[in-house]
Amino acid sequence: MDYDILILGGGIIGCAVAYELSKYNFNIALIERDYDVADDVAFFNTAIVYDGSETSDDVMSGLEYIGSNIMRETCERFNVPFKKIGCLRVVSDENGILKLEEMYERAKRRGIEGVYLLDDKDIHDIEPNIKSNVKRGLYSENVAIVAPFDLAIAYAEVASDNGVNFRLEEEVLNIQELARGFRVTTNKNKFNCKVVINTIPHEIFIQENGKVQEQELEDKQEKSKNMSYLLVDDNYQNKLNKIVIETFDKDSFVISAPMTTSGSLIGIKTTKKSTLEESLEYANRVISNLTIKNINNIFKESYNKDSMLIDDSEIDRGYIRITGTHYGKITIAPAIARMICDTISNNLNCTLNKNFIDKRREIYKFRELGKKEANEIIALDSRYGKIICVCNHISEGEIVDCIRRPLGARTVEGVKRRTGAGFGSCQGSHCYQKIVNILARELDKNITEIVDDSKNSKVLKSRIKEFKDV
Repeated sequence: MDYDILILGGGIIGCAVAYELSKYNFNIALIERDYDVADDVAFFNTAIVYDGSETSDDVMSGLEYIGSNIMRETCERFNVPFKKIGCLRVVSDENGILKLEEMYERAKRRGIEGVYLLDDKDIHDIEPNIKSNVKRGLYSENVAIVAPFDLAIAYAEVASDNGVNFRLEEEVLNIQELARGFRVTTNKNKFNCKVVINTIPHEIFIQENGKVQEQELEDKQEKSKNMSYLLVDDNYQNKLNKIVIETFDKDSFVISAPMTTSGSLIGIKTTKKSTLEESLEYANRVISNLTIKNINNIFKESYNKDSMLIDDSEIDRGYIRITGTHYGKITIAPAIARMICDTISNNLNCTLNKNFIDKRREIYKFRELGKKEANEIIALDSRYGKIICVCNHISEGEIVDCIRRPLGARTVEGVKRRTGAGFGSCQGSHCYQKIVNILARELDKNITEIVDDSKNSKVLKSRIKEFKDV
C-alpha cells in the first residue's frame, strides 16, 4: 500500500481530519487540486461559530455545539483569533416573533444555556445602534467569530509536522475499489490505500465496471439563493458590536458581524442578485447611514441549499464521504473530524503516535506587539521593522515567515490570506508589487513565474527590458 489513508480535499474539513488522524501511527496523504489548502474559506477570513440554537436539525445542532467547544480549545492552543461576542436575532413582524419563540423553546429543549428572548428595550440595551423598529429579539451569548483560514492553516501545519503528506496541485479523477482497499487516480499519480476519506464538496468519484460516475448532491432545479457581502471600514460610526441578524421573510435577511481584525461584514441574502444600491438599502434597514464611502470591498456568491451528508455506511470497505455545503461548515468541521477519527481508530488496528507534537510554531503579528516586544523582534530580525502593507501594518518579516513555514505561501493570494497584507483600504495598490518581489526572492523564482492564485494567473507575462525594477 502507498498509504494507509488518503484524504481527498484540502478544505477546512480535510485539514481538520488530517490533524486528528495525525495523532495515530498512520501513513496519511491529503490530495488537493489547488495551489493552497483551505481555498473553500472566504478571503475576508471571518466566520460565525454557531452554538446549535439556530438550526432546526437536531443532528446539525449537536455537531455545532460539539464543534464550537472543540474549536474554542483549539484556537487557544494554536493562537488563532476566536472571539465570543454573542448573536442577536431581531424581527419586526408577528410571524417573525413566532419563529423566535419557536427557536427559543427549541434551544431550551436541547439544553443550550445562555439563550434569551428579549423585548425591544432589552435589544437596544445590548445593541444601541440597531434600527429602532424591531419588536423582539433572541440573544445567544455563546456565538463567536473565528478566523477560519488561520484555523485551517494551523490544522494543516501541525498535521504536516506530524507526518501527513500534503499533495497540492493534484486533482482526483476517480476512485476504484480493489479486493483490499482502493486505487485513487489523480492527474499526476495512482495511489493504493486502505481508507479513503472524501471531503470534496458536491462530487463523488466512483468507478464501477470500468465506468466513472459523478454524483451531485445539490438539486440544480432548486431556486438559487444569492449572498451579497459588504466589507465595511472600521471608521464607520454606527457599527454593531454583536452579530446581528434581521429576517424579513423566508427568502431574505441581513447579517452584520464584526471582523476578527477590524471593520465589519454585512451579508444580504436574497433570491435575486442585488445591486450595490439594493444591498445598501437592505443594510440600512438594520443600521443607520451606511453609504458607499464606508464600503471597503464587495463580493457575491450563489448557492442552492444548505445540506451536508456525512456518510460512513461503507466504513467496512474503508470509504467515508462528506459532501455538500452548509452555512455552519466551519463550526461543525472540528466535530466531524473528531467523529471520523474515532470511527477509523475503532475500525482499524492502530496505535497512538507517541511522537505527536500538538503545537504550532509561533507567529509574530507586528501590529499586535507592544513597543518592547516589537523592538526585541526587530533586534533578532530587522525585516520585522520594515512595513510592507501600510494600511494593515504588515511587516516584511511576517511575509517571509508565512512563506517559509510548513505549507508556506507560494502565491500572492496565499501571502494575503495568511498575513492580511493587501486587504487594507488601498486594496494592495501600495504593497502588491512588494509582495511579488518578496515571493520571487524567497522561492528563488523569476518574477514572471509568480502567480496571483493559480497557475493560470501569472502576475507578469514577461519582462520589459526598459524597466529594470519590474
